[in-house]
Amino acid sequence: MRLAEKLKCDTVVSEISTGPGTVNFKINRELLTKTVLQEVIEDGSKYGLKSELFSGLPQKKIVVEFSSPNVAKKFHVGHLRSTIIGNFIANLKEALGHQVTRINYLGDWGMQFGLLGTGFQLFGYEEKLQSNPLQHLFEVYVQVNKEAADDKNVAKSAHEFFQRLELGDTQALALWQKFRDLSIEEYIRIYKRLGVHFDDYSGESFYREKSQEVLKLLDSKGLLQKTIKGTAVVNLSGNGDPSSICTVMRSDGTSLYATRDLAAAIDRMDKYNFDKMIYVTDKGQKKHFQQVFQMLQIMGYDWAERCQHVPFGVVQGMKTRRGDVTFLEDVLNEIRLRMLQNMASIKTTRELENPQETAERVGLAAVIIQDFRGFLLSDYQFSWDRVFQSRGDTGVFLQYTHARLHSLEETFGCGYLNDFNTACLQEPQSVSILQHLLRFDEVLYRSAQDLQPRHIVSYLLTLSHLAAVAHKTLHIKSSPPEVAGARLHLFRAVRSVLANGMKLLGITPVCRM
Repeated sequence: MRLAEKLKCDTVVSEISTGPGTVNFKINRELLTKTVLQEVIEDGSKYGLKSELFSGLPQKKIVVEFSSPNVAKKFHVGHLRSTIIGNFIANLKEALGHQVTRINYLGDWGMQFGLLGTGFQLFGYEEKLQSNPLQHLFEVYVQVNKEAADDKNVAKSAHEFFQRLELGDTQALALWQKFRDLSIEEYIRIYKRLGVHFDDYSGESFYREKSQEVLKLLDSKGLLQKTIKGTAVVNLSGNGDPSSICTVMRSDGTSLYATRDLAAAIDRMDKYNFDKMIYVTDKGQKKHFQQVFQMLQIMGYDWAERCQHVPFGVVQGMKTRRGDVTFLEDVLNEIRLRMLQNMASIKTTRELENPQETAERVGLAAVIIQDFRGFLLSDYQFSWDRVFQSRGDTGVFLQYTHARLHSLEETFGCGYLNDFNTACLQEPQSVSILQHLLRFDEVLYRSAQDLQPRHIVSYLLTLSHLAAVAHKTLHIKSSPPEVAGARLHLFRAVRSVLANGMKLLGITPVCRM
């Protein structure tokens, strides 16, 4: 009781009372309403990010490496997950004001290019390469692998081709460069459909010379051990435990994946002077990155602790109608196709100016939300049917809510927005929406802490459910102007926060569906 007597009511707290062992505050609802709505509308895309939770946050330089497919090999579902997760992390860090560099680290070097070079000389067609490089290189790669298994000469000339590449032979390099450039052009076009961009297309090939320097450095520190087979290893445990031995050089002196990753990390530190470098790959590479970070540490690079691996689980069962997923483009086409069929079967679908684009955006939202609902580390079974349910907690539902709220604004927008009175928003439906809007910063904060998108996903799904309930009960058409105006403001605020959250997740909101 004594505590309650000392507390004063003010503009925020309108009533203080006590219960058994508790002090109860009643918040001035009108002020809450006014403040929240004003903030959402004035801060726009920055809403929630200006919160005290983020004040005094130092601006960091952050490198995010994600997607990273292998030229001429399948772009599988793991690459798709890496792409959307990495994009989310980069979006979130950027929204918080950090300086972010997005790197796509291509698998563009190694023995596969020996096979590819030889294969192209045997089965390649220039015009097919120009018109569909990813597809053609993949076909050549499959065919030459078959041949090499049966014919020792093919295998031998593949090995020779790769050695010519390693030694810098101009003809071999020119062909390799063409494969790489055409593939990147194609990737850029496909990533654009996903709404993803990169600041830098680097790749393993950049580090073929630098990885030799890494080997020299390891050697000079007495960390390289030669094996009987002629390979070179680094023992990370100091006691011969076989699981902590990392091979860094082949017997013919060429570098391996781990050596190139070391060289890449050192090079990026020189180039970007990062405060944090995040690698987004599947959890199967967990040990690889532990070893790379540990080797950097023993080489004397204390910034190794700024490197972080964000692992994710495996997706089973994502097949297109033509069979297994081979290319990202197959997935995107499948998403668009299935969504168009879905839209065609729904009676309420309005005539859209660009049904293909809408189908793609809604379909992508569906795939992203299904992926982001759980912990990133969890494996999950992909299901096309579940992805595209319009009812329930799906990306389709989020897009539908956004489009519906948008059409409210279009229908009533101009007449009502200037004339509104916050005192009109006293219904429980309004209050629960306002309280939920107020929590957006906490949710962003939680995702910023653990880099998990699921906090934002469940927040947006709840917001959409609250909006759906309110939409049924809080009518605009038949209400007096100031009530209609207030409700319109409320719905506009919901739509704005919904759009902000979706964009962070890598989803482009649609205005019609």
